[in-house]
Amino acid sequence: MPTPSPDQPSFDDLGTALRAATFTVVDLETTGAGRDAEITEIGAVKVCGGTVVGEFQSLVRPDGAIPAMIQALTGITDAMVASAPTLRVVLPLFLDFAAGTVLVAHNAAFDIGFLRRGCEALGLTWRRPVVIDTVALARQVLLRDEVRNCKLGTLARHFGSATQPDHRALSDARATVDVLHGLLERVGNLGVDTVEDLRELMARVSPERRAKRVWAKSLPEAPGVYWFEHEGREFDGTARTEVLYVGKSRNLRRRVASYFSASEQRSRIHEMVEIATRVQTMRCTTDLEAEVRELRMIAGHRPRYNRRSRNQHRLVWLTLTTEAFPRLRTVRAVAPGDVVWGPFRNASAAQEVARCLQDAFGIRECTRVLSPRTPSTACALAELGRCSAPCELGESAEGYGDRVARLRAAWAGDVRDLLGHAAPRLEVLVAQERFEEAGEVTNRLQAAHVTSRRFHRVRALADCQELVAAAPEGGGWAIHVIRHGRLAAAGWARTAQVRDEASLLQQLAETVHEAPGGMPAGSFEEAERVATWLESPGVRLLDVRGDWAWPIHCAFDQDSVTELITTGVVGRSR
Repeated sequence: MPTPSPDQPSFDDLGTALRAATFTVVDLETTGAGRDAEITEIGAVKVCGGTVVGEFQSLVRPDGAIPAMIQALTGITDAMVASAPTLRVVLPLFLDFAAGTVLVAHNAAFDIGFLRRGCEALGLTWRRPVVIDTVALARQVLLRDEVRNCKLGTLARHFGSATQPDHRALSDARATVDVLHGLLERVGNLGVDTVEDLRELMARVSPERRAKRVWAKSLPEAPGVYWFEHEGREFDGTARTEVLYVGKSRNLRRRVASYFSASEQRSRIHEMVEIATRVQTMRCTTDLEAEVRELRMIAGHRPRYNRRSRNQHRLVWLTLTTEAFPRLRTVRAVAPGDVVWGPFRNASAAQEVARCLQDAFGIRECTRVLSPRTPSTACALAELGRCSAPCELGESAEGYGDRVARLRAAWAGDVRDLLGHAAPRLEVLVAQERFEEAGEVTNRLQAAHVTSRRFHRVRALADCQELVAAAPEGGGWAIHVIRHGRLAAAGWARTAQVRDEASLLQQLAETVHEAPGGMPAGSFEEAERVATWLESPGVRLLDVRGDWAWPIHCAFDQDSVTELITTGVVGRSR
């Protein structure tokens, strides 16, 4: 099957060679070190390949006076800056001078902080350039017995700079250039050849982790799934391979390479990369196929460093018991013939929504086995008005079946009764200024509405025998065959071949049987990912076998939900 042509930079483009990089070495003079201090001078030197290609220098007139101590230190007086341009004039000129280059400063947090705050104050765009701090670099490269400290003057003398810093911006920037070049000569022996390597060195990325970047070099620039493995041995000496982590990406080469760079800050991932012995990949035709294969691999291997999607099949559902007076209970396994509603991430979330259903329809909360012929004494919940007391038989028992029928109707796809019942109660709670209770009621109803939307969104897919759809992707069209909510085939084609490719995919697609109880054939999470793709802009349906539709009153827009909860009526539905 054809695949989209890559449009991402290659592995070599991921790093900018130091010899080809353009650096703008900048230094500022200011009225102090606090956040209220102002810039009084900007000096910068632009260098590439060891050669100076430009210089920038300008005094800046601050709004306030320069403290006497600062005047003595820098030699910049109020008289000198009286006729200088303001920062509003100078800063845009400097940003144009440094555009597209790597910024370098000695103690960069100070200088870059002033520049960034200046941009914010003037409404200018701070483009978040790559920044190299020569202080941090010196601390990584130089031995403790080489220099007594990492002050600019000390390092300038150590590297034999032609310019000694004197607290004037351009002079200090020139001295910093010589320090930078001296440090770059030293890092070449450490295998640091790119700007990215330099940043990793400053971030103290271990050499072992940097060395593993070669794992990404031969990977394709295409969507797919990647997984890190650890090869070891059992106690009896037999070989054992453990999948440590599974991920997906639109560009496998770029994504895997990022795990060995300074951009990766997660401590558990650092640990994972340290113990990994190799990385494997599976190229996928489309982004959705990569998402689904990632989910399936995580479910199959349950890697210890993955946090999400490890327990896709450990869902909690609500169901009704088969007693004479049914009650709600939570279940984890759905058997054929079970009528369930959900799912929920855990039993606690299920119980919260169950409380909402019990309040709305008067479903009993007690767990006693009730006789349809012999009355029994009502519990305290009946006295509190939280139970219709079918145990007493009589009218309450006769009307209980209607209550259950209303609950089943809400589960079947009409939540108006569920959402609308709360209006009188909320009115009372607000009148009594019991706002916390009113908020709890509203939150439970919102959770019930979200559950209804999720349930019917996925169930609509599960009930549909086959959907074939296409969407623009990678300069062509991503095509998917979906059967009972499970991705059965994925392909890609140019515009002129979409129909032919879709027909071929239908013939080659996985055979998928309908799951019991209206559940999707794959995991619920997979069906949700598929539904999200189907509902995204630009998707075109090519073929449908069966019905793909939601019940008209199963979910509403947010304004309508609020209207239903607060007034009990709504004018529009989804």
